Amino acid sequence: MLKSLWIKFLLLLFAVCLIAISTAFLLREFMISDFREYLEGEREDRAYLITASLESGFDKHSGWDREAVVENTVWALMLGFDIELYDEKGTLVMDTDQAVEGLSPLVKKRIAGILESRADSVTSDYVTYSLFLGGRDIGQVKLRFLNPHKEKVFVRRSDRFLLLSIIILGGFAILVSILFSKRLTDPIKGLTKAAVDLGEGDLKRRVVISGGDEIGRLSGAFNRMAQALETHESLRRKLTANVAHELRTPIGAMRGELEAMMDGYIPADRENLQSLYAEIGRLRKLLDGLEELSLAEASSLTLERQSFELGPFLAGIIGRLSATSEERRISLELSCGEGLYIQADPNRLSQIVINLVSNAIKACGPGGRVVVAADRQGNSVRIRVTDNGSGIKEKGLPFIFERFYKTSGDGLGLGLAIVKELVEAHGGKVTVSSEYGKGSEFTVLIPFG
Repeated sequence: MLKSLWIKFLLLLFAVCLIAISTAFLLREFMISDFREYLEGEREDRAYLITASLESGFDKHSGWDREAVVENTVWALMLGFDIELYDEKGTLVMDTDQAVEGLSPLVKKRIAGILESRADSVTSDYVTYSLFLGGRDIGQVKLRFLNPHKEKVFVRRSDRFLLLSIIILGGFAILVSILFSKRLTDPIKGLTKAAVDLGEGDLKRRVVISGGDEIGRLSGAFNRMAQALETHESLRRKLTANVAHELRTPIGAMRGELEAMMDGYIPADRENLQSLYAEIGRLRKLLDGLEELSLAEASSLTLERQSFELGPFLAGIIGRLSATSEERRISLELSCGEGLYIQADPNRLSQIVINLVSNAIKACGPGGRVVVAADRQGNSVRIRVTDNGSGIKEKGLPFIFERFYKTSGDGLGLGLAIVKELVEAHGGKVTVSSEYGKGSEFTVLIPFG
């Protein structure tokens, strides 16, 4: 159960909620503590006011005047204190009960609320305060604070508010935690399910991209990966069909000729043997192409880099291909300045250029034009092969360098894949730009060293 990511997220969010609630309780304790300290200070101030008033009354009447003492005692009661007043000999002069008994019914009625709550509002013992006048001990007063109703109301209401906050906000936080954790983990569950389906062979499986966050970008990357796998699988199937077709044609021809020779329908002379040899050459060319691609993709190519002038090198390739271009009535041109040197494997570079130029010639019809140009671009040598042939459809451009991808029915679609691997083996880059029906341009960049 705890292995579920949703449960882990939920527990994490619950832990955050508990921390928040604990913080609320802690804050409440601090607030109540500060409030009580404030009240304690207020009580001390009131107690000193009462003692000062008693001392002032003693001074005014040159002794403990009963009427003045009753007045101060009632006043102390209204301030929230029970009082016991003693003279210097320790004799009780007045207490709250005596003072209240001596009040008129009207005054008693006015302070009835205090008297009703007095019985069960005591919170502490008496605190003794000495009374002095001119440095002379004139007695002492004992004060006991009566817990005011307002303080109880404040504490009770704060507790009630805290409880309601915990129930409402805590419940809301838990609900949000459940929804948020579910919303957060649902895309991950979808990705997991899609990955399982992909692993089981469902290459058309895709996930819904929700938002632009990390999970959304992961979903996009997954869809691109699945699309690439589907494309590669499609190309692999095409390879199987193409290889089978390409192998079947020469093998079928060879078998037919050999059976005819065995049955005596055709003689096993030099001419017929030469035909068999040509079919074997087609098979070897096919197998060599597959082997060349596998070596290039496995980075098993051993480059023999040399520094040589590019102009004469390209001129030699143009010369070898001129017969083919003339036969198809296609103009083949070279544009390369003198003194342009390159550091590369001549055989592999020749293979790159021949592949690109041959494809350009095939793409052009009679009267077409192919231009091979070379120059410097930054720290690289740039070779461009441009034609005004049939061009490449926009949907095919992203896959033009993929293995076995073909824009026409000829060949196996290995040439450009081999070109890409050979260029990257030199540490370079090959790109293409094309407009369907107007032509294409392949650009090869190879670093100087």
